[in-house]
Amino acid sequence: MTTEYEKMRSQQLYCFEDSEVMASIVRANELCTKFSMMTLASSEYRSTVETLIPGIPKSSVIIPPFRCDHGHGINIGEHTFINYDCIMLDGGEITIGAHCKIGPRCQFFTPQHPIDYEERMQPVETCHPIRIGDNCWLGGSVTVCPGVTIGPRSIIAAGSVVIRDIPADSMAAGNPAVVKKRLIMNTD
Repeated sequence: MTTEYEKMRSQQLYCFEDSEVMASIVRANELCTKFSMMTLASSEYRSTVETLIPGIPKSSVIIPPFRCDHGHGINIGEHTFINYDCIMLDGGEITIGAHCKIGPRCQFFTPQHPIDYEERMQPVETCHPIRIGDNCWLGGSVTVCPGVTIGPRSIIAAGSVVIRDIPADSMAAGNPAVVKKRLIMNTD
């Protein structure tokens, strides 16, 4: 039988009040609270961020404060920098590639509540993964919505709300974010 946690990770409707799901959220809340009281120079910084986000590369940095739902649904590539006040609701997996720059107050939301209002009154939702390719730059206060993929080497302007996929090598801006221009890479 599929658990509610397994349903959450597989984009199925699941109960977010399930005890296993709630235990994961409580664990992350406690670690985020501890982490948010630290600086990069704190002696427990690296061990805390590695406990919160297993597998985070030593070359990648998250500047506290930081909030997430689970932590273990977040995958970060090498040499990625995540600035202050980032929020990652990682019921669905959030993958951020290598060499990315994530501006302050960026938000990544994987949960999607039901469209039907009667179903929405129940403690259920689905979660859709977010994928950010290598070498992307998201300006401050960018919001990335459920199920979005941002292609490699793309730039998302500050304050944008990304509700649809953005192709590789694009500059996008606005609410909703739209591609404003293609980025021409120098191949010399």
